[in-house]
Amino acid sequence: MHLLTRRNLLKASAVAGAYGVGMGIAGKFGLAEAAPEPQLLTAVKTEAMLTEAGPTRDIMSWGDDGMPPVLRMTKGRPYAARLKNGLDEPTTIHWHGLRIDNRMDGVPFMTQPYIYTGDSFDYAFTPPDAGTFWYHPHCNTLTQMGHGMTGVIVVEDSADPAFDAEVVLNLRDWRLGGDGQFIAPFRPRDAAKTGTYGTVRTANWHQEPRYDGPAGGLVRLRIAVTDVTRIFSLKMEGADASVIAIDGNPVPKRFPLDLLQIGPGQRLDLAVRMPDSEGATATLEDIRGTTPKTIASLRAVGSSLKRDIGDLGPLVENPVAKADLSTAEQIPLVLSATAENAAVESICGTLGYSFWAINKVPWPGDTPDPTAPLAELKLGKSYVFNLENTTPHAHPIHLHGMSFTVISSSTREVMPLVSDTYLIQPDEKVQLAFVADNPGDWLLHCHIIEHQKTGMTSYLRVS
Repeated sequence: MHLLTRRNLLKASAVAGAYGVGMGIAGKFGLAEAAPEPQLLTAVKTEAMLTEAGPTRDIMSWGDDGMPPVLRMTKGRPYAARLKNGLDEPTTIHWHGLRIDNRMDGVPFMTQPYIYTGDSFDYAFTPPDAGTFWYHPHCNTLTQMGHGMTGVIVVEDSADPAFDAEVVLNLRDWRLGGDGQFIAPFRPRDAAKTGTYGTVRTANWHQEPRYDGPAGGLVRLRIAVTDVTRIFSLKMEGADASVIAIDGNPVPKRFPLDLLQIGPGQRLDLAVRMPDSEGATATLEDIRGTTPKTIASLRAVGSSLKRDIGDLGPLVENPVAKADLSTAEQIPLVLSATAENAAVESICGTLGYSFWAINKVPWPGDTPDPTAPLAELKLGKSYVFNLENTTPHAHPIHLHGMSFTVISSSTREVMPLVSDTYLIQPDEKVQLAFVADNPGDWLLHCHIIEHQKTGMTSYLRVS
């Protein structure tokens, strides 16, 4: 019911047959039974003012209004979106962090066919979790994401505590030259290391934007790192800020924001207590690197509301199954460089190199004939990833379709966070426990896109 053209309908049947996706499976993460009128998202090329040099051409977005819209959903209520492709190349949408039906996951060849130029695709699902998430293509990702196709999702829960205001920040870089136009998206020597950084840093497509918040009030600051490369070390100056959620899930215990490191694909929810004096400013900074960088600021307006962060009630936990560690099966995941450095076949945007691997297998992640799954998991059974990073670089490892709980680390004390993306540090070993409770083929990959596209990708099969 979710494919709008006969051509795509036939392709969907072929994909399901080839990869065992199970087009008839609904499951507890099934399609929305009574989906509302779909929200129209039209993939287009446009232009935007990102620098003072003039409009940047060949921006990619959903709609002609600049930055992709913040999509608002409600936990436990059906949502629908119709993606119409106005680009001159195929595209899809992946709903990053949402535990939804495999058919809606937006991965070409694995869960759905391409959406070709002029075609449409209906996504319909019911988000089971509240929190901050995001959406992006899973096709020609370095170009499409790098040119603008990254948007934020807010899934609301009426039981969450009340704030006086909310600010959503979409953090991303752009690879632009001095004339404000796009330059080469990556350099091979950087792809083999930390990734190629952008030249223009933005929040909500603006450099160092400022937003107003009620003086003495409590602001919920939702942050999504949608960049293809950059890892942030975040700090708040001029206001008290407490971390209340990471990657869409409440933290076990709130703590002050102080040099918290988050990478591509990750999200952060803060409770910010605004300054009491009108005109006073709170500044969100990235101190990773040699010079602190202002990301965005909040200016206090009006008379002080004299709120207290301690007055905030807890966020509602999401219904993520707890793994049974006594019966959990261990799955080794070793992240490494590969000595192959050879061109790899890829239908949808190869970078032409193989620099990285998971368990010694490099896979670009978008071929019509993928390697065998990393593991075949039994539906409902508990598992533990024994994740080891043997490289000198950090990697934000993202699991589609399911959430895990951080159990232990070899290098630091960790809290039992529920997440879908873990930023593993160099030479770190970490245990991530989860229940394989969502059937289908699910990608597991580094969200530094150059690493993903040059081998640090695999997938799990749950049946």
